[in-house]
Amino acid sequence: MDLEAFARQVGHRFHDPALLRRALTHRSHSSAHNERLEFLGDSVLNCAIALELYRRFPQLPEGELSRLRAHLVNQDTLSTVARRFGVGAILLLGEGELRSGGCERPSILADAVEAVVGAVFLDGGYDAALGVVQTVLGDALANMDPAAGKDPKTTLQEHLQARRISLPRYAVVATRGAAHRQEFEVECVIPELGIRTLGEGSNRRSAEQHAARLAYEHATRE
Repeated sequence: MDLEAFARQVGHRFHDPALLRRALTHRSHSSAHNERLEFLGDSVLNCAIALELYRRFPQLPEGELSRLRAHLVNQDTLSTVARRFGVGAILLLGEGELRSGGCERPSILADAVEAVVGAVFLDGGYDAALGVVQTVLGDALANMDPAAGKDPKTTLQEHLQARRISLPRYAVVATRGAAHRQEFEVECVIPELGIRTLGEGSNRRSAEQHAARLAYEHATRE
Protein backbone atom coordinates (compact mmCIF):
# COMPACT_ATOMS: atom_id res chain seq x y z
CA MET A 1 0.00 0.00 0.00
CA ASP A 2 1.36 3.43 -0.93
CA LEU A 3 0.78 6.71 0.89
CA GLU A 4 -1.96 7.82 -1.48
CA ALA A 5 -3.89 4.60 -0.94
CA PHE A 6 -3.49 4.98 2.81
CA ALA A 7 -4.80 8.55 2.63
CA ARG A 8 -7.88 7.35 0.75
CA GLN A 9 -8.39 4.63 3.32
CA VAL A 10 -8.46 7.06 6.24
CA GLY A 11 -10.63 9.49 4.31
CA HIS A 12 -8.47 12.51 3.54
CA ARG A 13 -6.88 13.72 0.32
CA PHE A 14 -3.74 15.65 1.17
CA HIS A 15 -3.06 18.98 -0.50
CA ASP A 16 0.49 18.62 0.81
CA PRO A 17 1.49 14.92 0.63
CA ALA A 18 4.79 15.76 2.34
CA LEU A 19 2.85 16.17 5.59
CA LEU A 20 1.66 12.57 5.45
CA ARG A 21 5.15 11.34 4.62
CA ARG A 22 6.51 13.18 7.61
CA ALA A 23 3.76 11.82 9.86
CA LEU A 24 4.88 8.30 8.95
CA THR A 25 8.60 8.97 9.41
CA HIS A 26 10.17 7.76 12.64
CA ARG A 27 13.07 9.70 14.14
CA SER A 28 15.37 6.74 13.48
CA HIS A 29 14.92 7.32 9.74
CA SER A 30 15.37 11.04 9.32
CA SER A 31 15.71 14.36 11.10
CA ALA A 32 12.43 15.32 9.40
CA HIS A 33 10.49 12.98 11.66
CA ASN A 34 6.97 12.89 13.07
CA GLU A 35 7.41 13.87 16.72
CA ARG A 36 6.10 17.44 16.37
CA LEU A 37 3.11 16.19 14.39
CA GLU A 38 2.54 13.56 17.07
CA PHE A 39 2.48 16.31 19.70
CA LEU A 40 -0.11 18.24 17.71
CA GLY A 41 -2.14 15.18 16.79
CA ASP A 42 -2.40 14.06 20.40
CA SER A 43 -4.23 17.27 21.32
CA VAL A 44 -6.44 17.22 18.22
CA LEU A 45 -7.31 13.56 18.79
CA ASN A 46 -8.24 14.18 22.42
CA CYS A 47 -10.43 17.11 21.40
CA ALA A 48 -12.15 15.13 18.65
CA ILE A 49 -12.82 12.15 20.89
CA ALA A 50 -14.07 14.45 23.66
CA LEU A 51 -16.56 15.97 21.21
CA GLU A 52 -17.75 12.58 20.01
CA LEU A 53 -18.26 11.30 23.56
CA TYR A 54 -20.00 14.53 24.59
CA ARG A 55 -22.47 14.06 21.74
CA ARG A 56 -22.98 10.33 22.18
CA PHE A 57 -23.40 10.23 25.97
CA PRO A 58 -25.34 13.35 27.05
CA GLN A 59 -26.16 11.78 30.40
CA LEU A 60 -22.57 11.14 31.53
CA PRO A 61 -20.74 13.53 33.91
CA GLU A 62 -17.29 14.96 33.24
CA GLY A 63 -15.42 12.27 35.18
CA GLU A 64 -17.03 9.44 33.24
CA LEU A 65 -16.39 11.16 29.91
CA SER A 66 -12.73 11.59 30.85
CA ARG A 67 -12.47 7.91 31.72
CA LEU A 68 -14.00 6.86 28.40
CA ARG A 69 -11.66 9.17 26.49
CA ALA A 70 -8.66 7.65 28.26
CA HIS A 71 -9.99 4.21 27.35
CA LEU A 72 -9.98 5.20 23.66
CA VAL A 73 -6.94 7.45 23.39
CA ASN A 74 -4.21 5.13 24.59
CA GLN A 75 -1.39 3.07 23.15
CA ASP A 76 -3.33 -0.19 23.00
CA THR A 77 -6.29 1.23 21.10
CA LEU A 78 -4.23 3.37 18.73
CA SER A 79 -1.74 0.60 17.90
CA THR A 80 -4.68 -1.71 17.12
CA VAL A 81 -6.07 0.95 14.79
CA ALA A 82 -2.65 1.32 13.17
CA ARG A 83 -2.45 -2.41 12.45
CA ARG A 84 -5.95 -2.46 10.99
CA PHE A 85 -5.05 0.33 8.56
CA GLY A 86 -1.66 -1.12 7.66
CA VAL A 87 0.46 1.66 9.16
CA GLY A 88 3.37 -0.66 9.91
CA ALA A 89 3.84 -1.45 6.22
CA ILE A 90 4.33 2.19 5.22
CA LEU A 91 6.27 3.50 8.22
CA LEU A 92 9.70 4.92 7.40
CA LEU A 93 12.13 3.51 9.96
CA GLY A 94 15.89 3.42 10.36
CA GLU A 95 17.70 0.15 9.76
CA GLY A 96 18.07 -0.57 13.46
CA GLU A 97 14.36 -0.14 14.13
CA LEU A 98 13.50 -2.26 11.10
CA ARG A 99 15.72 -5.10 12.32
CA SER A 100 14.26 -4.95 15.82
CA GLY A 101 10.66 -5.06 14.61
CA GLY A 102 9.83 -1.39 15.05
CA CYS A 103 7.03 -1.59 12.51
CA GLU A 104 5.12 -3.74 15.01
CA ARG A 105 6.06 -1.86 18.18
CA PRO A 106 2.86 -0.53 19.80
CA SER A 107 4.41 2.77 20.91
CA ILE A 108 5.69 3.56 17.40
CA LEU A 109 2.39 2.59 15.78
CA ALA A 110 0.31 4.64 18.24
CA ASP A 111 2.58 7.67 17.80
CA ALA A 112 2.20 7.41 14.03
CA VAL A 113 -1.60 7.48 14.28
CA GLU A 114 -1.42 10.64 16.38
CA ALA A 115 1.03 12.16 13.88
CA VAL A 116 -1.33 11.38 10.98
CA VAL A 117 -4.15 13.16 12.79
CA GLY A 118 -1.84 16.13 13.32
CA ALA A 119 -0.89 16.14 9.64
CA VAL A 120 -4.53 16.07 8.54
CA PHE A 121 -5.28 18.96 10.91
CA LEU A 122 -2.53 21.07 9.35
CA ASP A 123 -3.52 20.08 5.83
CA GLY A 124 -7.28 20.41 6.05
CA GLY A 125 -8.29 21.91 9.39
CA TYR A 126 -10.24 20.60 12.34
CA ASP A 127 -13.25 19.25 10.41
CA ALA A 128 -10.95 17.16 8.22
CA ALA A 129 -9.14 15.81 11.28
CA LEU A 130 -12.44 15.02 12.97
CA GLY A 131 -13.54 13.09 9.90
CA VAL A 132 -10.38 10.99 9.95
CA VAL A 133 -10.78 10.31 13.67
CA GLN A 134 -14.37 9.20 13.04
CA THR A 135 -13.13 6.89 10.30
CA VAL A 136 -10.23 5.24 12.12
CA LEU A 137 -11.92 5.05 15.54
CA GLY A 138 -15.48 4.69 14.31
CA ASP A 139 -15.85 1.05 15.30
CA ALA A 140 -14.43 1.68 18.76
CA LEU A 141 -16.78 4.63 19.24
CA ALA A 142 -19.81 2.73 17.97
CA ASN A 143 -19.11 -0.17 20.33
CA MET A 144 -18.18 1.99 23.29
CA ASP A 145 -19.74 0.74 26.51
CA PRO A 146 -20.14 3.46 29.19
CA ALA A 147 -18.83 0.88 31.65
CA ALA A 148 -15.66 0.31 29.63
CA GLY A 149 -12.46 0.63 31.57
CA LYS A 150 -14.03 0.34 35.00
CA ASP A 151 -12.31 -1.96 37.42
CA PRO A 152 -14.39 -4.80 38.93
CA LYS A 153 -14.62 -3.19 42.40
CA THR A 154 -16.10 0.00 40.93
CA THR A 155 -18.49 -1.95 38.71
CA LEU A 156 -19.69 -4.03 41.66
CA GLN A 157 -20.05 -0.98 43.90
CA GLU A 158 -22.13 0.91 41.34
CA HIS A 159 -24.32 -2.15 40.74
CA LEU A 160 -25.05 -2.45 44.46
CA GLN A 161 -25.57 1.27 45.03
CA ALA A 162 -28.10 1.42 42.20
CA ARG A 163 -30.09 -1.25 44.06
CA ARG A 164 -29.57 0.30 47.49
CA ILE A 165 -27.64 -2.72 48.71
CA SER A 166 -24.89 -2.29 51.27
CA LEU A 167 -21.36 -2.19 49.89
CA PRO A 168 -19.30 -5.39 49.97
CA ARG A 169 -16.78 -6.16 52.68
CA TYR A 170 -13.27 -7.27 51.77
CA ALA A 171 -10.88 -9.13 54.03
CA VAL A 172 -7.60 -10.95 53.55
CA VAL A 173 -8.17 -14.55 54.58
CA ALA A 174 -4.81 -16.05 53.66
CA THR A 175 -1.34 -15.28 52.37
CA ARG A 176 1.00 -17.84 50.90
CA GLY A 177 4.57 -17.97 49.68
CA ALA A 178 7.82 -16.20 50.50
CA ALA A 179 7.79 -12.49 51.28
CA HIS A 180 8.98 -11.49 47.82
CA ARG A 181 6.52 -13.80 46.02
CA GLN A 182 3.41 -13.76 48.16
CA GLU A 183 -0.04 -14.77 46.97
CA PHE A 184 -3.03 -13.15 48.65
CA GLU A 185 -6.49 -14.63 49.08
CA VAL A 186 -9.24 -12.08 49.70
CA GLU A 187 -12.85 -12.65 50.62
CA CYS A 188 -15.65 -10.46 49.26
CA VAL A 189 -18.93 -10.68 51.17
CA ILE A 190 -22.32 -9.18 50.30
CA PRO A 191 -24.57 -10.31 53.20
CA GLU A 192 -27.85 -9.04 51.75
CA LEU A 193 -27.39 -11.19 48.66
CA GLY A 194 -25.81 -14.15 50.43
CA ILE A 195 -22.72 -13.82 48.24
CA ARG A 196 -19.24 -14.79 49.36
CA THR A 197 -16.38 -15.08 46.88
CA LEU A 198 -12.66 -15.67 47.14
CA GLY A 199 -10.16 -13.94 44.91
CA GLU A 200 -6.44 -14.50 44.50
CA GLY A 201 -3.64 -12.21 43.40
CA SER A 202 0.00 -11.26 43.81
CA ASN A 203 -1.06 -8.33 46.00
CA ARG A 204 -4.09 -7.38 48.04
CA ARG A 205 -5.51 -5.06 45.41
CA SER A 206 -5.44 -7.60 42.58
CA ALA A 207 -6.98 -10.23 44.87
CA GLU A 208 -9.78 -7.81 45.81
CA GLN A 209 -10.42 -7.11 42.13
CA HIS A 210 -10.62 -10.83 41.41
CA ALA A 211 -13.05 -11.38 44.26
CA ALA A 212 -15.15 -8.39 43.17
CA ARG A 213 -15.36 -9.69 39.61
CA LEU A 214 -16.62 -13.06 40.85
CA ALA A 215 -19.11 -11.35 43.17
CA TYR A 216 -20.43 -9.19 40.35
CA GLU A 217 -20.96 -12.26 38.20
CA HIS A 218 -22.98 -13.82 41.02
CA ALA A 219 -24.92 -10.62 41.71
CA THR A 220 -26.00 -10.15 38.12
CA ARG A 221 -27.31 -13.71 37.99
CA GLU A 222 -29.57 -13.11 40.96
